[in-house]
Amino acid sequence: MKCFVTGASGFIGANLVHELLARGHRVRALLRPHTDERGLMGLKYERVTGDIFDRDNLWRQMDGCDWCFHVAASYRLWMRDYTPMYQTNVEGTRNVMEAAGRAGCQKIIYTSTVGCVGLPKMVNGVITPSNESQIVTPDQFNNDYKQSKFQAEALAVKLFRKEGLPIIIVNPTAPVGPNDVKPTPTGRIIVDFLNRRLPAYLETGLNWVHVRDVAVGHILAAEKGRHGERYILGNKEGNLTMLQALQQLEALTKIPAPKYRLPYALALRIAEINEYISFFTGKEPRAPMAGVRMARHKMWYDPSKAIRELGLPQTPVTQAFTEAVQWFTVNGYMKTRSISPAGIVQK
Repeated sequence: MKCFVTGASGFIGANLVHELLARGHRVRALLRPHTDERGLMGLKYERVTGDIFDRDNLWRQMDGCDWCFHVAASYRLWMRDYTPMYQTNVEGTRNVMEAAGRAGCQKIIYTSTVGCVGLPKMVNGVITPSNESQIVTPDQFNNDYKQSKFQAEALAVKLFRKEGLPIIIVNPTAPVGPNDVKPTPTGRIIVDFLNRRLPAYLETGLNWVHVRDVAVGHILAAEKGRHGERYILGNKEGNLTMLQALQQLEALTKIPAPKYRLPYALALRIAEINEYISFFTGKEPRAPMAGVRMARHKMWYDPSKAIRELGLPQTPVTQAFTEAVQWFTVNGYMKTRSISPAGIVQK
């Protein structure tokens, strides 16, 4: 298949391009000028220059493509002005979807987020991981990223129902692994851990998944997914508390995991101070308030539908952490000490 990919230089996008090429597909990647393409080094793909706001260029570049993967998004937990985020995540999605429909793409895969799935519920004192049927309630819109992505997903559903576009939605959980160039907020947790910048942890939980499984999940969605459906791309065994995740990293690297649990109220106050400073410096805060608010809930999810219908692979989370540590170490993200590619601390 000939595939059009937006956001190809990003974490999920770069891994998607790797997997598409490995399976013999051809890739046409939309990249802005001066984009950091380190995640795509050594790959043979067709590079086209542009952005998701030029509707006519999108349509021209998609001409002849069978599948469209819309991965591009503004993934930030803090901005001085969130207007560009909504323009990218909502209006940009409209432009890509409509251009793909006009170009005759057979499948349009939209990369959403589990932030658009309702949070897990407590049943008899036990947290029950959410599935695709859980609806987000208004009180769960605790940051602009989630709000903008929810609007974009709702738009994708509308274009499927009213325009008949062949849209399939995928909702990745918390991916980790190689090629996290920026890095993403989840990758930043690992980088900060490696550099001993985590003196304490928040009592929260994430569903960790290997980014390669997420990339493969996109391809499986194009091959087997049902139009108008959404699929959580996560790991059945990936629901870990933050402390459990850090303890796994400790076992891999021999770097001690933090022992002190930061009270939520104190974390929120620290985030407020961080954001106040960032407003004047323009530098993104290390602890944005949106991240702290999200951490108040254990974001655990059930990917059974994607496993059952798509055959979503389930790489062990320990392997995902190992490959992430290796990649960050080899690529110079670790400043305090070196770790061998095998993940063993070198004295």
